[in-house]
Amino acid sequence: MIGALPWLLLWGTIAGLDLATVGQVMVGRPMVSGIVAGILAGDPAAGALVGITLELFALDLLPVGGARYPDYGPAAVAGAATAAGAPGLLGLGPAIAVALVVGYVGEVTVQMVRRMNSTDVQRRRAELDAGDPAGIRRVQWRGIARDTIRALAVTLAGLALAVAVRRWLPLSLRGAVLVATVAVGAAVAVAVTGALRLGGRGPARAWLVAGIVGGIVWVALQ
Repeated sequence: MIGALPWLLLWGTIAGLDLATVGQVMVGRPMVSGIVAGILAGDPAAGALVGITLELFALDLLPVGGARYPDYGPAAVAGAATAAGAPGLLGLGPAIAVALVVGYVGEVTVQMVRRMNSTDVQRRRAELDAGDPAGIRRVQWRGIARDTIRALAVTLAGLALAVAVRRWLPLSLRGAVLVATVAVGAAVAVAVTGALRLGGRGPARAWLVAGIVGGIVWVALQ
């Protein structure tokens, strides 16, 4: 996994930029970023498990406007790096713990970049109000540069935490299973709560229940 760290760092930076600044083509969604990170780390299954679990947490929030939102892209990369190579589900619990820490650190850094961008706009108000193309480009490129540095730093910190957890976290088989169970249970609870809240009431709630029941029946018949 050590040899994959530069590629994971690059991928985490791209996933962090996709949150708002560049692209917004959904590669920053935890399921996508986790699966790709798992492939880069040599364990696609672990990356998929981490990404899907984080996706359940992410379903509770909509990243629109000025909403505070964890940066799940670099978080999924760090989580996949933590879980890569662990047998079965044993690495999932520590991976989700690492990912959540990284995600919420990423949220704080997003707010910091937003404030710096706002300050920059205020300082360049005369140029922007005048519609100066060069001034507008400078403000945009500085914003992109800030978020690139932010995404790079968050991913780097996440990968460092992943390496530390893999190397030094003393966890028995029973402890690993317990932590994984808690992580998955919390993810499901958050996803259900978010779905009920976002689904509203009346017909929307009825369709949500019908979808859940239909999904359970489909899984049971497989």
